[in-house]
Amino acid sequence: MKNNTLLLIFFLAVFISACSSSKTTDNLSGAKWELEYISGTRIAFEGLYPDKRPQITFNTAANEVSGTNGCNGYMAKYTADGKSISFGEPGPTTMMFCEGGGEQAFLQMMKKVNNYSIDKEGKLNLNIDEVPMMRFKKSN
Repeated sequence: MKNNTLLLIFFLAVFISACSSSKTTDNLSGAKWELEYISGTRIAFEGLYPDKRPQITFNTAANEVSGTNGCNGYMAKYTADGKSISFGEPGPTTMMFCEGGGEQAFLQMMKKVNNYSIDKEGKLNLNIDEVPMMRFKKSN
């Protein structure tokens, strides 16, 4: 009886740990993320990004992000510790002129976020404290 109880506890422990560490959905690298929501602007999302939506790709080996801000390309360093994240100043960017004003809204919000989460739908949320400020979906 004692052995059966120990065996049951062992299998429960293995099951619980397997569920908590199973295929991690919060892996930032290996995907291109496309912005589908940004908070804090007075202009409608489609007005901010009339031609193309911002994208972000994480290079976790180099602690760098790259992508487009809705108009120009950018690169920046980032630091992450657990779910905390912060982005450095964007490095060299392309210099195209684009309408909509979304470029500055995107870059300014990137400076403000301090953590991230992946929701149950697999979407990346960049947050200020517990408030999602930008939401990204995986892009092909």
